[in-house]
Amino acid sequence: MTTGNGRYGAVAAGHGETAAAAAEILADGGNAFDAAIAALWTACVAEPVLASPGGGGFMMALRDGRARLFDFFVDTPRRKRDIADIDFHEIHADFGPVTQAFHIGRGAAATPGFVPGIFAVHDALGTIPMQRLVEPAIRLAREGLLVTDFQAYLTSVVSPILTASATARALFAPDGPTLPGGAVYRNPDLAEVIEAIAREGVRLEREGELAGAMLEGQAEAGHLSGDDLRRYRVEIRDPLARDIGKARAFFNPPPSLGGSLIAAMFSELAGKSSIGGAQRSVALAAAIDCIDRLWRERPAAIAALAGAEAMADGPPASRGTTHVSIVDHAGNAAAATVTNGEGNGHIIPGAGFMINNMLGEEDINPGGFHTWKPGVRLASMMAPTIAAERSGAVVALGSGGSNRIRTAVFQVLAGTLLFGEELAAAVDRPRLHVERGRLDFEDMAGAETAAALRAAFPDHLAWAEPNMFFGGVHAVGRSGDGTVTGVGDRRRGGVFVVV
Repeated sequence: MTTGNGRYGAVAAGHGETAAAAAEILADGGNAFDAAIAALWTACVAEPVLASPGGGGFMMALRDGRARLFDFFVDTPRRKRDIADIDFHEIHADFGPVTQAFHIGRGAAATPGFVPGIFAVHDALGTIPMQRLVEPAIRLAREGLLVTDFQAYLTSVVSPILTASATARALFAPDGPTLPGGAVYRNPDLAEVIEAIAREGVRLEREGELAGAMLEGQAEAGHLSGDDLRRYRVEIRDPLARDIGKARAFFNPPPSLGGSLIAAMFSELAGKSSIGGAQRSVALAAAIDCIDRLWRERPAAIAALAGAEAMADGPPASRGTTHVSIVDHAGNAAAATVTNGEGNGHIIPGAGFMINNMLGEEDINPGGFHTWKPGVRLASMMAPTIAAERSGAVVALGSGGSNRIRTAVFQVLAGTLLFGEELAAAVDRPRLHVERGRLDFEDMAGAETAAALRAAFPDHLAWAEPNMFFGGVHAVGRSGDGTVTGVGDRRRGGVFVVV
C-alpha cells in the first residue's frame, strides 16, 4: 500500500517492527516526534547492526512550518591514547562478489550521541512520557522477534564483528553461525537498559551505572573517558533551505556534508525539469558526477552552490545506517537517520548493545588511522530531509547507504519535486551512483537509457537488479487535504504503514 487516508499519520522504516512501534504511538495520540522516538528505540532491537544506544544520528523535524535539525552524531574523544595502548584491529566483511575491510575494537569507539539526542528531541517536541515511548522496544526485546531475511543477510556480512567477542557471540551467534532468517532473536539485557534510561534519563549514560559499563575496558584499550560522556551536547541547527519546484526543501547543514552535496546537485540540475527518458538519467548522472568531482577538487566551492556558510572540516563518516520517516495528522514531519557504524565488536556488560566503531572508518582518516582531531563533531553523509509546500503538503525522506545516501535522496527528491512522479514511483525507479568518475546503475530502465549512460560514462558497472548498494529511501508524504502516501524501499527491507 502506498496511499491512504490515515487518521493519525503514516510511517516508512527499514523494519516492520520499527514501523509498528511508530504506528502504535501515533494511534495512541502521539505526534510525529513521539512516534520517531519510539521507532528509533525499537530499531535498536529490530535492526541491531544499524541502530544502537552506542551510536548517533540526526533528526530533521518540521512543526508549524518551522524546520530544525537535531544533530546527535558522534564526537571524537577528547584525549587520544597512544596507538600501542588501544584495541584496534581489522576484519573483513564478505559481500559476496567483494570483501570490505572494517576496523573494530575498543579503540574504534567515538563518543555516542544517540541517547542524548533522543532526549533532546523529546524535551523540545515530545508530548508523551518517555516511559510510554520505550514500551514497544522493551516488549520486543523481551518477547523476541523473527529475524528477517534482510537482517539475516546483514548479520552474515558483518559476522566477524558480531562474533568478535564471547559476549557478542552469545547474543548474535549462540549456535555458531549468526542467526538465520526466521530465527527468534531476544535481548532482555537491552530491554532492562532501555527501561532504566527511560526512568532515569540521560544521566544514566553520562554518569550512572550505564556510563560505568560503557567505559569498562576503555581505560586500558580505548580513548573514551567519563569526561567525553558528560560533556557531549546535542546541537540544534538551522537546516539548509532551498526552493525546488513548488516546495522548500530542508537539508542537513554543515558540519555534515550529505545535505550540502544534495543541495549543490540541484544547482547543477537547474533548468532541466522538462527532460525525460534516457536524457533524464544522463542529466542526473552528470549532476552527481560534477558535484562529486567539485567536492573532491575544490570543496569550498560546494558551500556557494549549496547556500551554506561553510563546509565541514574533514571527510564524512558514512557507514551502517537506517532511516525512519513519519508524518502525523497535524502535518508535523520527522525524518531520522541513525548509525552505529557496524559496532566495535564488544557488547557492553549487561547492556545488550555495542558502542560504535566510527573511529575505524577509513573515510575519516584520509592521512591514516588515528589522525582524527580530538573533541570534534564528526561530519556525515546522512541526509534526513523534509520538503514542504505552501499548500500544506509535506514529504519526509532519508536513506541508509554510506556514500550512496546523497545520490539516493537526490534522485527521489528530483523525481517528486521536479519531474512530477508519485513518491513510490520515484523510490522504485532504477537508481544510479557516480563516484570518482565511475558510474554504477541499476540496468532496468530500458536499452536506450542503458546505452546513453554507457556512452556518457565509459567506466561503468550495470547491476542486473535493485540492490541495497544504492541505498534505501524510506519516504512518507502528506497532501494538503490530509491524504498520506509513502513507501519503504525494497532495497533495504522497507515497510510503509498508514495509521
